[in-house]
Amino acid sequence: MKRNKIVSLILVFTLLFVLVSCQQSNQDLANNKDIEEQELNTEGNTDEDIKQDVDSHTETSYPLTITDFYNREVTIEREPKRIISVAPAITETVYALGKGDSLIARTDFCDYPEEVASIESIGGLMDPNIERIVELEPDLVIAGAIFQKEILEKLEEAGLKVIILNEEQSFDGAYFVIEEMGKVLNAQEEAAKIVAGMKATVEEVAKKVEGRERPSVYFVMGFGEWGDYTAGRGTLIGQLIDMAGGKNAADDVEGWEYSLEKLIEKNPDHLICSISDNHREQLKEAEHYKDLDAVVNDRILEIDKNKLERPGPRLAEGLREIAEYLHPDAFK
Repeated sequence: MKRNKIVSLILVFTLLFVLVSCQQSNQDLANNKDIEEQELNTEGNTDEDIKQDVDSHTETSYPLTITDFYNREVTIEREPKRIISVAPAITETVYALGKGDSLIARTDFCDYPEEVASIESIGGLMDPNIERIVELEPDLVIAGAIFQKEILEKLEEAGLKVIILNEEQSFDGAYFVIEEMGKVLNAQEEAAKIVAGMKATVEEVAKKVEGRERPSVYFVMGFGEWGDYTAGRGTLIGQLIDMAGGKNAADDVEGWEYSLEKLIEKNPDHLICSISDNHREQLKEAEHYKDLDAVVNDRILEIDKNKLERPGPRLAEGLREIAEYLHPDAFK
């Protein structure tokens, strides 16, 4: 059990580093009204409206020049057929766009969809194997905003084409990455379809939870002798809880570290935890946590945390899962 806790904590701190590095200033999203104004821009759309929006996108014309996260103008001469992804959300997007056959390498953290397991890994997010990336001779390397500039420079010195996309921790950030990759990979129609579907889900959830009582919700990221971690105010997960018709119990702090004393005092109505970390069973035995009403009454939602942490194609799916759990009657 102690070994499992140590492994789990290592993963938690790795995740914290990635999320904090990626987290952009989203204070304007903290207010739920602002969130709805930004995310529900498909309100009133019919299926025909969405279809017309998708049909309006054409094939990419190469050479294509884009300006990436580091304000670099990158020109892509032809459709990339050999792609290396250096971010989990980007890997998911490659597959969602129907370009999985073009992916020749990914990171250790790229674990979705299942077939990606057969693709060679080039290491971690922060320390990819530069030599191996060069040996694979990709047409394009696609990385997220935490990609280090010194690694970028080494790859460019080796003559590789690299683009850095800003995975802003929001729905808008997810939409941007999907649409930009649609242009780059000659999959604009599929990108438009994915984004339209996500926006439709966000709108549907907002309508169904509108006016309903908001139960308090605490996201369990980590706990135990090394500290207690959750998703505070301004985080993507905190926003998702609010958008799903809940109230983030940790909205009185920014960032990820939380006070156990505050948690006990607030005694939230529900907990959300990762299904892959087996937190649900551990919480039933954990000191103080086991006495929370949510644990005693088994009001715990287990979810694939990657649907909440990665600004990619499954983000709207994660939002809906939380909303259906908190307000099941609204989705009957």
